[in-house]
Amino acid sequence: MIVIVDYGVGNLFSLKSSFAMIGAEAQVSADAEVIAKAEKIILPGVGAFEDAAKKLRDSGLADVVIEAANKGTPLMGICLGMQLLFEESHEFGVHKGLGLLPGRVVAMSDVIPADLKVPQIGWNALHIHKEHPLFKNTKEGDFVYFVHSFYATDCDDSLLATCEYGAELTAAVAKGNVMGCQFHPEKSGEVGLNILRAFSEL
Repeated sequence: MIVIVDYGVGNLFSLKSSFAMIGAEAQVSADAEVIAKAEKIILPGVGAFEDAAKKLRDSGLADVVIEAANKGTPLMGICLGMQLLFEESHEFGVHKGLGLLPGRVVAMSDVIPADLKVPQIGWNALHIHKEHPLFKNTKEGDFVYFVHSFYATDCDDSLLATCEYGAELTAAVAKGNVMGCQFHPEKSGEVGLNILRAFSEL
């Protein structure tokens, strides 16, 4: 069973519907016991890092997710959920992440040309840096849908794919059983469904 963590932020039911479209069973849950027993875990997220991190910790689910990841359960963060996997975010201050992946989350406005809009909203191509089972159905140049103002850096060890938006920005990461997509697979058509399908088959 794939469990989508419900901690008060995230596009939960569109994710569940996307898994249903590929014939994979997924459950939305805020129950620590259910999440701890999950075969695979999705950590969604939209909004501000500090607020999401606080909700995840206050709910007691941060420790549950960390423990599950440390014992080898496949875990994928999506959008802000991916950013939470890192050590810290510099979004309006410095805020501690889950520390499951080395790296920081910083403002893209510091590295992209001033004439480009922030946030990046829309379709962009993936540039794949290494092979990984999550991308077994994905090819170089496939387009996916982004909505974000911050991006992960100092994460070369886990870098799976980037996108070009005035600078090379982290689009996906993977290290062992811990994975993340800055883009929204559930909003990325067949390409996104193929990524969710690959995750469900891990």
